[in-house]
Order: sequence, then C-alpha cells, then structure tokens
Amino acid sequence: MADALELDALWEDFHRVVNMTSAELAAWLRVRDSGELTEPLPDDAGPPLGQHVLAILQKRRTDLTEDDLRAMRKVVDTVTSQADLENEPKAEDSGLRHRLMTVGHDPLKP
Repeated sequence: MADALELDALWEDFHRVVNMTSAELAAWLRVRDSGELTEPLPDDAGPPLGQHVLAILQKRRTDLTEDDLRAMRKVVDTVTSQADLENEPKAEDSGLRHRLMTVGHDPLKP
C-alpha cells in the first residue's frame, strides 16, 4: 500500500481531474453505451475503467485497494496527458471530450 503522503497526493490529484459527480458519470456511461438495438444493464454500462472510477467515487479514502490506486493513477495520467488542464478542449473537440468524460473528467465543466 502507498505511504500516507503518496496516498494523500494521489487522492487530491484524482479528485482534481475527476470533476464529474458519481451521478453525472453514471448517467454519461449509460448514455455512451446506449444504442438503437441494445443497451447494457445500468451497472454494466461503460468501459471497465469508467466503472472503476464510479466505484472509487463512492468509497472513502480508507477503503481504497491497491487495484483502486492503480486505477486512480491511470486516470490521473490519462487526463493530464490528453488534456492540458490550463487550456481545456473546446466544445468542437467532442471526441476528446467524450473520451475524458468516460473516466470522469468533463473539460467543459467549470
């Protein structure tokens, strides 16, 4: 398990880049996976990493597992490498926006 300082920093970074609430993320994952012919069960909507982010958002810091920490690092790395947090993508960058929203970061959200 990570030491306390590393865990604190990761927790802060994760919650800085994940700016969607668990309800917003769950709704986005359902919309993203809905189709004309099929739609997954609400608990199965979205990619595994998006589902893992949703689960982490519903946990307390003390309940995190090593798998959660790996997922949190991946989300922080993904968001910071794909989006310059100073110069967020614009509405016309919908592909990038939608990819980032899948892990809980809406670049158009203030």
